[in-house]
Amino acid sequence: MAEADDGAVKVVCGLGNPGPEYEATRHNLGWWVLDRIAADWQLGAFRRIGDASIAAGVFAGHEVRLVKPLTYVNRSGEALVPFLAAEGFVVQNDLLVIVDDVALDVGRVRFRASGSSGGHNGLKSVEAALGTREYARLRIGVGAPPPGVDLADYVLSAFPPEDEERIVQLLPELSEAVGVWVRDGVEEAARRYNR
Repeated sequence: MAEADDGAVKVVCGLGNPGPEYEATRHNLGWWVLDRIAADWQLGAFRRIGDASIAAGVFAGHEVRLVKPLTYVNRSGEALVPFLAAEGFVVQNDLLVIVDDVALDVGRVRFRASGSSGGHNGLKSVEAALGTREYARLRIGVGAPPPGVDLADYVLSAFPPEDEERIVQLLPELSEAVGVWVRDGVEEAARRYNR
């Protein structure tokens, strides 16, 4: 395995819900991305550590941790608390949260260095745990619910086949984009991949 530099660990947190009934849902899109990254970066299997399932290793000279909170989306921030005490860890530089976004069309990608939760309960939990909105996030569009469909029901349902295919085809690019974040930061990732 490659040697890491002396910089702080890079934490990539994908939001999702534990349990097989949630695997294929829109709300678990963050986990889909982490699974692709773990394979591409050869980080090995995810292992349960505390309130999260974590894959660890080195990418581009950086220690990285891929974090799937096991607390359910609405309490995702709890799984990040242990990292806040890590030596040299700076939330603004070393954390990326990957989240589904109903305000973006399916497959649209938006890196942001900071911002509001946009009504996403997972991001509200992250913000509460961190005590700041100044953390990078990667929002991936899942489209808005149709008229008359409850938002919670929508994000906890599976994609229709054509939307799922669009997302699956996007996963290699998303893995590459997160690699750019690790190496070059959120502004460069946004410049190259936002659309």
